[in-house]
This record gives sequence, C-alpha cells and structure tokens, in this order.
Amino acid sequence: MSSTDRRSAGDRGALAIVLHTHMPYVEGFGTWPFGEEWLWEAIAASYLPLLELLDAGAPLTLSLTPVLCDQLEAPGVIERFARFVEDVRRATHEEDASGLRAGGHELLASEVERAWGDYARALEQLAQRDEDLLGSLAGHAQWTSSATHAVLPLLATDQGVRVQVQSGVNAHRKRVGGSWRGGFWLPECAHSESMETVLERAGVRAVCVELTRRFGLGASEHLRPFATEAGIVLVPIDRATISLVWSDRGYPAAGAYRDYHHHTVHHHNPWCNDGGPYDHPRALALAREHAADFVRRTIERLRTGGGGLPGGGLAVFAVDTELLGHWWYEGIAWLEAVVEECARQGLELVRLDDALERHEPTPGREFQDGAASSWGEDGDLSTWSGPPVADIAFEMRAAELKVLAGGSRIGMAAVRELLALQASDWAFMVSRGIASSYARERFDGHLRRLLQALEAGESASVEGLRNLAPYADRASLLGS
Repeated sequence: MSSTDRRSAGDRGALAIVLHTHMPYVEGFGTWPFGEEWLWEAIAASYLPLLELLDAGAPLTLSLTPVLCDQLEAPGVIERFARFVEDVRRATHEEDASGLRAGGHELLASEVERAWGDYARALEQLAQRDEDLLGSLAGHAQWTSSATHAVLPLLATDQGVRVQVQSGVNAHRKRVGGSWRGGFWLPECAHSESMETVLERAGVRAVCVELTRRFGLGASEHLRPFATEAGIVLVPIDRATISLVWSDRGYPAAGAYRDYHHHTVHHHNPWCNDGGPYDHPRALALAREHAADFVRRTIERLRTGGGGLPGGGLAVFAVDTELLGHWWYEGIAWLEAVVEECARQGLELVRLDDALERHEPTPGREFQDGAASSWGEDGDLSTWSGPPVADIAFEMRAAELKVLAGGSRIGMAAVRELLALQASDWAFMVSRGIASSYARERFDGHLRRLLQALEAGESASVEGLRNLAPYADRASLLGS
C-alpha cells in the first residue's frame, strides 16, 4: 500500500480495542464458590486463548492490572491451577456427563464432554509456554493500572493516590521492562481532574475515560482524544461501539450462544441462551456473523460521527478481558473474527499508543469542571460510594488517614493492607449483589489486619498478604 493509500485509509478513522485485564486478589483467599476459582477459570477460558491471538500479531491493546500480575507471579500458582484442572474440573465434567446421560440427555452429556477439552488444552498451552503465563502476557502488555484497582477519585489524599499509582507503575516496569509509553488504565475509568498532576508526575501520559453522561451517546466527542493542562491525554471510550457487545441486548445475549447462567450441578453449561442443547459449531458461525456486523457498524460510526475529525476519528472499544471467553464463551472466537473482518472490510485496527501518536488531542478545557466520571452506574462514582456501600467508602478513607498519621513509623504490612483495602472490587460486588458476603469478609479482614499492622509498626508480618502488592511504594505514601 502506498503512502497515499495509507493516509486515505487513516482519514476514514481507526478502531482501537483495549482489553482491561483484571482480577481482584483471590489467590489463596477462598475457594469455590467464591475466591480463587475465579482466577483459575479466567486463566483457562480467557487468558490462554487470548494469548494465541496476541502471539499471532493481532494489534490489540492489552492492559494488565498489577494485582492480577501479583497473582500470576505468586509462588506455586501454576501448579495449583494444574491441580484444579486435573483434580476438580476433570472429575466434575465426568460426573455431570454421566448424570446427564443416565437421565436420557445425550446431547447435553456430549457437550459437557466436549467442553472438558477446553481445560485439557489449557494445560497443553501452559506446558508449551514453560508454565510462564505472566511472562507470556507481559510481552504483550502496553498499559498498566493502579496497584490494587482502587477508584482513585474516592481516595482521601493525594498521597493515597500517589502510592496506588506509583506502586502500579513500579510493578509494571519491573515486570515488563522499559517499553512502557505512559498508558494507564484508570480503574473503573474513574477520572477526576484533581488527580492529574499525580498521574503526570508518575509518568502517565494517557488514560481512558467514560464521557457518555457529559456528551451523550453517539456524540463525535467520543471519537477524539483530549489534552489536559496537566499534560495527560484523555481518551474517551465509545459507548456506542461498546454497547454492541456489553449491554443487555448485545451480541452475547443471542440465542445460539452458551448460556452462562444455566448450569449443571457442578456449574458446567451445556445449554444455549434459547434453552436448547448447546451447539458449538452453530455458535461459532454466529460469532463470525456478529464480528462482520461489528466491523460494518464501527465503520459507519466513524463515517457519521468522526468524518470531520482530524485522522477520521478514533473509536475506542474497551471491555474487561474476562468478558471474552469466560462470561461470553464465544468472545475470543468473536474477537479473532473481528481482527480478520477489519482487514477484509478495510477498517484500520490499531494499538492505542500508536493511534495517539497520530491523533492530535483537542484541548479539553470545555469539560474540565472538576466533576468525577466513571463507567459505573449513571457515569459517576455511586457504584462505589452510594448508600449500599457508603460504609466501605468511609472506612477506606478513614483507614488511609490513620496510615498517614503514622508517618515514618508505618511498616510495609500496613501499606500493603491499605492497598488491599482500597480495591474497587469489594464495593462493586456489594453494590451489584455479586458474592456480597465474600466481599464484605475480604474488606473487613483487610481492615482488621491493617489496624493490627499499625499497632505493630515495622515488625508487623506480611505473610497473610501472600503476593499482594509486593512492589508497594512506601516512599510515595510518605511524600519522599
């Protein structure tokens, strides 16, 4: 393709797919039905299948949260995952298939047996990677995040924001090396102008934000990056594009796809959304149709919404990685087909860092009024601070102030317990009614151990934290 052809293709706009890869720290903190099984399932259903696509050269933007990396780096984690697959998943597939067959449900039994192959392949893939899952993912990671996925605008102090951000950046640089270009995933896309100086000083250059509440669904403003006075580039995610997948009526709700919620005794899923036995080839064919539809609609979105923008506009499709493969079983197959369809239909698929080098940001003064935004309910912070979880938000901030009041006497145990307490996951699970008792138990446990660590000072043990936040930056908390 000539330089003229490349320029004209770029003028039609581009798509950036950002995969926010995150797991609350569950390794070693509880097993079925709540706890580390979430990590094992994500490894088998999302991370390993995604790696095959990344290794093939798909230009996707991978963001890894430090707290997920903490777990993948934990001693013995791969061996424990393998034991879970061999000792638990193999047996439960066999038991459920046998029970279904005895009840006269041959098609359902055959599907459970077929699905066991996903786990067998996961073990094979790990062996081919010398059981280095973190190293395999890190080779593709462009963006990082805060240490434990805290909703940064809800923290009480600049020091609190700084230790989350700097600890996350430090961890990424240690694990990935010197290739970081300043991309930083704001947990829950929670943004406030007040924290931009802290971000800039940590080396952050770009973040994704949710601005649908401000500009309205489908506005052209969602297709352009904005520059702040602090030097941070704000990259809007495009809800009009994301909703094709991530919404009540998105592709995953189609009848042929596997029903995540209808399960056997051991939580295997041999049914599809329309109620019948799951037909894997039928579902894969639909995933290819939906991929073609997604690319067509994105091209139209860029044509109508971004035609007048420099470079033709940039549509940022950002989702949780775990949606693909785990929650939406066919999601990785759909994503692979999207990559192919972009090439076939002439839509430029670009990594976000590369796109930002080409798209000159617009000054963002027009909407910087200090209001916080997120991709949560109503586009604000209420999911993590509203009435159902107000006590969590209050106690988290109070604990932060207690740690700061300790000054130079605080030890690493207190710092790491504070980071654990600040994870957005506990309030989110309570607000959404997802494993609320587990979330409350985790929050209360970290708070209790934090107070004990403050009493003990530098002699407090960190053993109970396992590998959570090993690169915590105590100096940032002390302002040094």
